[in-house]
Amino acid sequence: MKIHGLQKMTLLDFPGRVACTVFLGGCDFRCPFCHNYELVDGSAPAIMEDGALFAFLEKRRGLLDGVAITGGEPCLRPDLPEFMRRIRALGYAVKLDTNGTHPALLKAILDEGLADYVAMDIKNSPEKYARTAGLETFDLAPVRESVGLLMDGAVDYEFRTTVVDELHEAADFEAIGQWIAGAKRYFLQAFTDRDSVPFGNLHAPSAEKLGEYAAIARRYVPDACLRGVD
Repeated sequence: MKIHGLQKMTLLDFPGRVACTVFLGGCDFRCPFCHNYELVDGSAPAIMEDGALFAFLEKRRGLLDGVAITGGEPCLRPDLPEFMRRIRALGYAVKLDTNGTHPALLKAILDEGLADYVAMDIKNSPEKYARTAGLETFDLAPVRESVGLLMDGAVDYEFRTTVVDELHEAADFEAIGQWIAGAKRYFLQAFTDRDSVPFGNLHAPSAEKLGEYAAIARRYVPDACLRGVD
């Protein structure tokens, strides 16, 4: 397993844990607002092999208690379950970030109890999913299946949407709310521009709009709220 990035400590990425974040390369989406596009398009070189990562985790036992795995899209890696097993064998809790496009692998991970927490992106309302994911067309069925797996299963989870003014409007959150009605929790996080974002001229919605969108979502998911918004 090649590791493309490592944040050695975070109090934000894994709720309730002092964690590190491991970045894996490759993704099946091309979201125009992605902060990690160098991981998506393969331009970022690996920074270490997994042996070096596990040596780091051995040394940090007792200082860290969680590992967040993100990307890119980690579920592109067929060896992800074994990677997670090795992390858990060191005594760490594991969080998985996913876009939900690989429900069979997600199910295997959930069935084996390899994830303590899963954060899944909901890119947009169903009719705008392809555009928001940077694709010409997209079959939403795998994402719908992954949503169902999380809502029906025992693992702790969240859904989240990065809100971009040019891509989202109030009607989208009505549709998303209907789709994930009854979910445990749902976060709306405002887009933040960075040098790594591949496309320009994208903006965060106003605070007023974000509040409106969260209120719409809250009709369907009572624990829907804003994240990282002052």
